[in-house]
Amino acid sequence: MHHLGVSQSERIVWLCEELGLDYVLKRYQRDPITRMAPAEYRALHPMGIAPVISDGELVLGESGAIIEYLCNTYGQGRLIIGPHQPDYASYLYWFHFANGTMMPAEMIGIIQSMLGVADDNPNAATFKQRSVRAYAMVERRLGEAQYLAGNAFTAADIMMFFPLSTMRAFTPRDLGLFPNVRAYLRRIGERPAYQRAMSKGDPGMKPVLS
Repeated sequence: MHHLGVSQSERIVWLCEELGLDYVLKRYQRDPITRMAPAEYRALHPMGIAPVISDGELVLGESGAIIEYLCNTYGQGRLIIGPHQPDYASYLYWFHFANGTMMPAEMIGIIQSMLGVADDNPNAATFKQRSVRAYAMVERRLGEAQYLAGNAFTAADIMMFFPLSTMRAFTPRDLGLFPNVRAYLRRIGERPAYQRAMSKGDPGMKPVLS
């Protein structure tokens, strides 16, 4: 498991802990000035971004692909909801909502800050509304169920947790209007596997849980 500090690859460290897999963790630190991955990490995969795992001759990127690969290959399908199980559609939706909608919506804030685009810029305001709608949807869903796919913890939660938590280290956000999200963050933060993953992957970082 190739873990880039303070990145989406925390998902995979956490998954390995949840599944109780035997894995080797190799940590990489970001450049302290640019905050980008070091050359050694970028050389692991053609895209040069986190996460990345290696399994024998296989080198695999993309959070969703890695999670499905590990759950199906080594986890006996644990944490995945299949097509003949209740909550299958909800599981699929939130699993893919994480990187398909939530992450891009939050990345806009990072890019806006990097480019020095003012909040009153019409385009910035339009894109910001995507983030507002995304958080509103998550808040509503977590008022209906304990976890995003239903009342059982799944890989959809592992996918969604990063943009709700660690990503806010890059784009701070006040969650005062989202009590269900805050309760969810606390609930996840109490999971022993999550605590182990964060202490191993980012030992100097306090998890963003409020």
